[in-house]
Amino acid sequence: MMLRSGNTTPMLRQALIVDSGLASAECAATRSIRTLATELQNRSIEVIEASSFDDGLSIVVSDASIDCLLLHWPQDRAELTQATELLRTVRARNVKMPIFLLASRKLADSVSVEIATLADEFVWILEDTAKFIGGRVLAAIERYLETLLPPYAAALARYDREREYSWAAPGHQGGVAFLKSPVGRLFFDFYGENLFRTDMGIERGALGSMLGHSGPVGESERNIARIFGADRSYSVLNGTSASNRTIMSACVGDNEIALCDRNCHKSIEQGLALTGGIPVFLSPTRNRYGIIGPIPPQGLSPEAIGAAIAANPLAKTAASKKPVYSVLTNCTYDGMCYKADAVQAQLEKSVDRIHFDEAWYGYARFNPMYKNRFAMRDEPSSHAKDGPTVFATHSTHKLLAALSQTSYIHIRDGRGAIDHGRFNEAYCSQASTSPLYALIASNDVAAAMMDGPAGETLTQEVINEAVACRLAVSRVRQEFLKKNKNDWFFASWNAEEITDPKTGKRIPFHEAPAELLSTDPNCWILHPGESWHGFDGLPDGWCMLDPIKFGIVCPGMQQDGKLAEHGIPADIVTAYLGRHGIVPSRTTDHMVLFLFSMGITKGKWGTLLNTLLDFKADYDRNAPLSEVIPSLVANAPDRYRGMGLRDLGNQMWEHLRKSQQGHWQAQAYATLPTPIMPPRRAFQQLMSGAAEKVPLNELANRVVAVGVIPYPPGIPIVMPGENIGAADGPWITYLKALQEFGHRFPGFAKEVEGAEEHNGTYQIYCLTGTQP
Repeated sequence: MMLRSGNTTPMLRQALIVDSGLASAECAATRSIRTLATELQNRSIEVIEASSFDDGLSIVVSDASIDCLLLHWPQDRAELTQATELLRTVRARNVKMPIFLLASRKLADSVSVEIATLADEFVWILEDTAKFIGGRVLAAIERYLETLLPPYAAALARYDREREYSWAAPGHQGGVAFLKSPVGRLFFDFYGENLFRTDMGIERGALGSMLGHSGPVGESERNIARIFGADRSYSVLNGTSASNRTIMSACVGDNEIALCDRNCHKSIEQGLALTGGIPVFLSPTRNRYGIIGPIPPQGLSPEAIGAAIAANPLAKTAASKKPVYSVLTNCTYDGMCYKADAVQAQLEKSVDRIHFDEAWYGYARFNPMYKNRFAMRDEPSSHAKDGPTVFATHSTHKLLAALSQTSYIHIRDGRGAIDHGRFNEAYCSQASTSPLYALIASNDVAAAMMDGPAGETLTQEVINEAVACRLAVSRVRQEFLKKNKNDWFFASWNAEEITDPKTGKRIPFHEAPAELLSTDPNCWILHPGESWHGFDGLPDGWCMLDPIKFGIVCPGMQQDGKLAEHGIPADIVTAYLGRHGIVPSRTTDHMVLFLFSMGITKGKWGTLLNTLLDFKADYDRNAPLSEVIPSLVANAPDRYRGMGLRDLGNQMWEHLRKSQQGHWQAQAYATLPTPIMPPRRAFQQLMSGAAEKVPLNELANRVVAVGVIPYPPGIPIVMPGENIGAADGPWITYLKALQEFGHRFPGFAKEVEGAEEHNGTYQIYCLTGTQP
């Protein structure tokens, strides 16, 4: 007896029959097909009927639970074309699902080699009995379902069916403990029995060891490596933060130099605190919207890296001037994708280990849009063994389909390779000895979903939806401007014009064919001289905007980077969207970011567009805040009572202009603070109590003990062990601007990790002694 995942009852199998004759008067073939449908139902197979090829196509695209396709092969030439397209679509999504062609012998000549290859079995519907065909269909479905689950998920499903009596952890014993308490029962009913039945301790040898990478766990990781093009892969359950710390722990020793993208996640800072490495930072570019861009190629040259090491006072005492590790963010949160092969060619001149932090980019391998723009390019055999060892980390829960906390580490070995045993010690230091088996299985399934042609199909659908949304926003904007050139609407952040590859002519983005935008990477490359992206000095092709990271630009930022007299702060747009149940991924002063993934539908982005139109209407009429964002007025009535949406926007905009918050943000990220000691030394002093909380007005020239990270953009302006500079310097001035913004506009305070607000002022841990 088989179970469908997440269910404790016998699985109901589903077969789709596609026959255009089902809607017309019955002929002998159609009567035979109806008899077959009855036979399948008698074998506990649910039959779904489609009376047209278009209907059949819609069903296979929208319903992934179909276990078998039975297609009545048509005679009509037009229907032959439709039937062929249906088969191609099915195989692009699922190479394993059994497909039966139902036909009479006289139609066999119309079946090409391609069709015979796409199908699994050819059935003579007027000659074979319904019982015989039904038996073959059932057998094919059983074989399909037995091989559908990837290694670990299959082992977990098999083990779950045993319904063990366990005397080991966890104490809830398959959820039974929850049933003894009212609140526990509510919790149990909310999640369902299957989650608790598959939450088990490490005593289950049949499921292998996550720390030892044995059994089904090891088989799963080998399968993941095959799918993602790695020599070896590791499944990680504490997020890509743990993946990054694992790699750094394995690569970097005390007093060794690590080249670090300053546009780094806080887990890189944590890795430095763990390892005792000396960071030499590589500075990325930044545009007028505050978006952090790529490090230019000249910044990765041996000369530039050598100069950065020579200029770093901490590197003077390093064990060696040769860096042992490097890490870059690719692609960034905002969608900046490097030409990874060119980056690697530059960096490998200086370092033997290159780590691409691709937390938001795990899908890149599976679509030609991203060719050569990710770490695990081509196949492992193409990686030169005298080249660098390359690492990639993927947050599988972000834009793939795994559960939260899951991540992958991928490795291609080369110079500086770290053998498995040594690397696994670093891995185990970041892992739990009590993993949640459902998380391991979700990592396993997330990889299996991308295997074969399905990976390209799934990623292409995401790109298609993102492009459709971008075009819709751009066309609405053009419609408003066509009626009144002084009117406004949000702009989609992408090239304003693209080049038609057939004619060589430039086309406005909103007039470009969706198919071209969805398939041609050149439409998204940051070309030199184009003002839309605002990154000067980058060679053509060095960076590309990922089309699925969709940013809308609010009015007010001018081409020269100065604020216009009037504009709309992005913060109030996000507050308005939240009132309508729409949660963006991130909001800066001038942009709101939306991330497209496999879970985004036309309904979601259609609702987004409608809500943006509603915002424009409410903003233009200065709708009362009590009506459109009532929570603001409820939480700060003295500040917002009687105010309209445009009133608030105007006040915010005027404050942004006067405070020069954007200017100080740019300055804070444009230069690096002076390092006084390595991050680990600062962390150790903090943990030993040799630190104190210092208010913002007393912070001048202090050495911070923690990373100071404003959100957005979520990048440190000061790292542990660095001097925060003078009272009128960029870092303190920027923090003062953020603090003031939060005071003036309750409900819109910016998050600053590393700062605690007490009595209306930021306080930051600083070291009481500053000696290294």
